Amino acid sequence: MALPKLPGVYIMKDKEHNIIYIGKAKALKNRVSQYFGSQNNHMEKVRQMVSNVDDFDYIITDSEFEALILECSLIKQHTPKYNILLKDDKGYSYIKISGGRWKKISYSLQQDDKNATYIGPYKSSYYVKNAVDEAIKIFQLPTCNRRFPQDFGKGRPCLNYHIKQCCAPCTGKMTLEEYDEHIQSALDFLKGGASSSITEMTKEMNRASENLEFERAAKIRDRIDAVKKMNDRQKVVDIRVEEQDVIAYATDGEKGVFEVFRFKEGRLFDREHFMVSNGDEQEILTEFITGYYSIRHDIPKQLTLDREPEDYKLLEKFLQKKRGSRVHILIPQRGVQKDLVEMCRKNAIERLAQTKGSTTGEYAVLEELRDILGLEKVPEYIEAYDNSNLSGTENVCGMVVYEKGKKNKSAYKKFKIKGFQGQDDYASMAEVIDRRLTEYENAEDETGFGRKPDLILLDGGKGQVSAVLPILKKHNMDIPLFGMVKDDSHRTRAIVSSKGEIAISRKRRVFTFISKIQDEVHRFAIGYQKKRRNMNVFKSSLTDIPGIGSERAKALLKYFRTIKNISLADYEELLSAPKMNKVSAQNVYDYFHSDEK
Repeated sequence: MALPKLPGVYIMKDKEHNIIYIGKAKALKNRVSQYFGSQNNHMEKVRQMVSNVDDFDYIITDSEFEALILECSLIKQHTPKYNILLKDDKGYSYIKISGGRWKKISYSLQQDDKNATYIGPYKSSYYVKNAVDEAIKIFQLPTCNRRFPQDFGKGRPCLNYHIKQCCAPCTGKMTLEEYDEHIQSALDFLKGGASSSITEMTKEMNRASENLEFERAAKIRDRIDAVKKMNDRQKVVDIRVEEQDVIAYATDGEKGVFEVFRFKEGRLFDREHFMVSNGDEQEILTEFITGYYSIRHDIPKQLTLDREPEDYKLLEKFLQKKRGSRVHILIPQRGVQKDLVEMCRKNAIERLAQTKGSTTGEYAVLEELRDILGLEKVPEYIEAYDNSNLSGTENVCGMVVYEKGKKNKSAYKKFKIKGFQGQDDYASMAEVIDRRLTEYENAEDETGFGRKPDLILLDGGKGQVSAVLPILKKHNMDIPLFGMVKDDSHRTRAIVSSKGEIAISRKRRVFTFISKIQDEVHRFAIGYQKKRRNMNVFKSSLTDIPGIGSERAKALLKYFRTIKNISLADYEELLSAPKMNKVSAQNVYDYFHSDEK
């Protein structure tokens, strides 16, 4: 199909003529042809989509902005499989005031109590939950399950009372009138906000002072101070920005998460997150923003992003049309706004880390490692290898595994070099990787050797990497491969590829992480080599005893664990060991007790 170099919308379809993707383009011919070029430059999601495309159609528009509007409309109408599909499925939230004389305030998602009173509905559950929590702490309301007045005096006040977060009506020392005053102050705070609440409480405090009720005035003063302190802690945005949304993105190469922070009057009033399939980051950001604000009616004056979208001027025009007034898109480089973006991004990383079973720090270092090494996705499953030998003897290799940023000791493996005698670090590494990938090809499931690593690290430089690259090619494996280089003091210095070194000393988290991996694989490999050497030394000493060959020596060591235990064993204990007879048991006993004779 001959495509024009004009703006418009393209529509991808599968064999059943189902629409699987809708996109916009400034020049249809250039954009669509990109999909069917070299697949090596595409994300996995795009490769899967292209493999399912059987036909496509297009609609020409007068401008790229019209294409953007049409794209949003068609995505809503057809909900294609490979587009980002966002649903406005946030439920409503309520502030609940329980029935009865001694009321309690709580947060609720449903109006399920006929005896209770509800304030709402509110669209933001985040706002309602935080507002209720604040009100309960400020006005010292009970959150326990005790019933009043039935449970008066039945137990000691809880910890909240002692840290001044509960007025403890359970003691029976508070009147219903005093308790109602706490409840009403909290409701005023929830309905009118901090400023209105402070104004009303100030009036009440002054009235109490005029009536010489100094104790009551002091209590109200303390509540005013608590509201002010809470309000100050919430002021995290430059007061010059009346309202704004902050959006940040985190990805592991396969899945991504968008985190949205929404601010009004310098205060965080709502937050949301959305899991999506990964794609080109500029393109996917544009698609997310258009999708998100297509299901939102309240468009902010400012949109602060952690990266530049595909065409932010076009997006500004789109948002301005929805809002009816100017909208500014900001990609901050420094200052308060940059700090806000970083806070939002850290929360996006945390969301993604939770889905992977990692901590934020563990996931952040993997994400940083991906960027430094230029990997397509976050390396969740890393294998590291190191050789060890003693002057060309007892040639072994150790493999350690780091999964989701943590050691996975159950996946560690030991290799004894079988292909040659003597010392050849390059050949040893090549043999081990060859055996490991052969095991992968023959595996029946995805456990152990049946799992393909996201990254292979070798203890060594360019020589080790060059020796192993042909092995990957032999097995037709596209696995990122790098070496870990040490300095003269045997400390980690850099990461090396077949193209050259990559400095990591300035990236503190990655440097520390790689150093830990290199130290761990070295410890594991040398530990295995020492164990084999000691085993052979033990075997050679036992085989000096008449009637004890290598098989009996091995059986004795396995049974008694150490030479010392064998030397302390009596004749009957030696006789009971596997592969032993009366003559060999007596010979072993005599060998270790010759001094006694």
